[in-house]
Amino acid sequence: MSEDVIFAVYRRVLLAILSAADFVRQRYGKYFYGKKASAFAAFSDSIDIIISFILLLETLRNKGRGILDKMKRTGGRAALLALLLVFCLQAAALAAGVRLTAVRFGSGVERERIVFELSAMPLYKAETSDDGKQVVLEFTDVTDTVRVKPATRGEMVRRVTYQKAGKNLRVIIDLAEPADYEIKTLHKPERVYINFEKQYERRTDEVKAPGLVLTKYVRRDGRGLLTAYLLDVDPLRYDLRPVLAKGKVRGRATLSAISDSVGAAAAVNASYFDTSGAILGVLRMDGNLAGTTYFTRSALGIRPGGMAFVAPVYYNAAVTIGKVTRPVSGVNIERGEDNLILYNNHFDTTTGTNEFGREFIVRNGKVTAIGLADSRIPSDGYVISVHGAAKDAFARVKVGDKVTLTEDLGPKWVGVPTIIGAGPTLVKGGRVAVNAKEEQFPADIAVGRAPRTGVGILSNRHFLLAVVDGRQDSSIGCTLEEFAELLISFGAREAVNFDGGGSSEMVAGGTIVNNPSDGQERPVGSALAVMEK
Repeated sequence: MSEDVIFAVYRRVLLAILSAADFVRQRYGKYFYGKKASAFAAFSDSIDIIISFILLLETLRNKGRGILDKMKRTGGRAALLALLLVFCLQAAALAAGVRLTAVRFGSGVERERIVFELSAMPLYKAETSDDGKQVVLEFTDVTDTVRVKPATRGEMVRRVTYQKAGKNLRVIIDLAEPADYEIKTLHKPERVYINFEKQYERRTDEVKAPGLVLTKYVRRDGRGLLTAYLLDVDPLRYDLRPVLAKGKVRGRATLSAISDSVGAAAAVNASYFDTSGAILGVLRMDGNLAGTTYFTRSALGIRPGGMAFVAPVYYNAAVTIGKVTRPVSGVNIERGEDNLILYNNHFDTTTGTNEFGREFIVRNGKVTAIGLADSRIPSDGYVISVHGAAKDAFARVKVGDKVTLTEDLGPKWVGVPTIIGAGPTLVKGGRVAVNAKEEQFPADIAVGRAPRTGVGILSNRHFLLAVVDGRQDSSIGCTLEEFAELLISFGAREAVNFDGGGSSEMVAGGTIVNNPSDGQERPVGSALAVMEK
């Protein structure tokens, strides 16, 4: 039998053994632990020795015929010893380092992944080319023993090549375009894998009811994963109505509870509020104020008939009793030093004040009663509560005195029955118009990515209620500018920001639509309800 035939037979037999063994290693290696792991490691070593032996046989076939001739003349002893020595040295060299034993590739909806399975966990480093289209993963002191690699071509990964770099193994990954990636490790068996995150944008529309269309928007780009919910509301079929939690300023409730209490088709959280539940910002409901502001900030206004707009709003007011006039410090908020506070039936049944002030119950423009503290609020009037300097100024007030209340919110707000003040402005004239600095918002609202709630007005006069999830793996949240850009992409010509963070929530059809960042519903002070006409 000729040497070529001998090598061919040996080669085919060994390759068959190798293929079977390599299949077992890749398919079932992960199930071996403890003592079984040691046995399986020895099995893996034998596979690598077989590989070395095949390589050695190939070398002998191509370049070592002189050795075979010598084996024939001398009985083969010297040459056989030399062959065995080389074989053992090569096997020992392989055994001393880490071996790449398997490669897997997968492509899913959100990412593409390359998995490198190794005999032990190596040191490695990754470098990215200047154009971002190539990633080089270099393993220290690793030998490639995978003879047949899987096809590694997807939407993002276009080609993977392997190069020896001294004792190191260099894996060169060519990409269709620059992409974010992460490298992680797993054990038993030892694996290093690299994930390439896909960039995509998806919109899913759902008709919740006639004139009410909910869009789930998911986007992944270089900034991360973003999830938002946008509700298109037809004003011919629905009105937008602000609703207080439990019907009072001093009450707080979850958005779903508020929505259910008024039978809303949908709702989002609305005004800012403090820990006591007091509304922070101008809130006018059915022509009556439920909250005010110390700043000039943006608000959503809805005129009779449903026409809406976004504009700055402020609150200046004064009370005149007799010949004395004092400025109003606020409406439906806790009374402080030297304050004059107005309490109406949006607040609660009583003022909840202490005995250090004085209170005038007003009906039909006259003082009808005078008290010291925690006065009952009339359904057809209001209470003027004074303290300190304001109390002293009205020391001579008596029952029957005429009361004049002058309120100024700005010329644009005359005759506007519904005002939801929050801010800042997001969109004006179809362009980003964030003015958080001018409206004096703190950094926790004005800066960084966070869950957001807002309302936009479309060119067809439809309302666009929007909630963006944040502070979770499924969504990174938005900056105010990014939020404005998102609303513009859905057609907003004007838009205003509402309270956000853990308060950001949307309910539609009695179901919580988004994923609040607290992991559960946060009790809020007010909601903007979508009410069927």
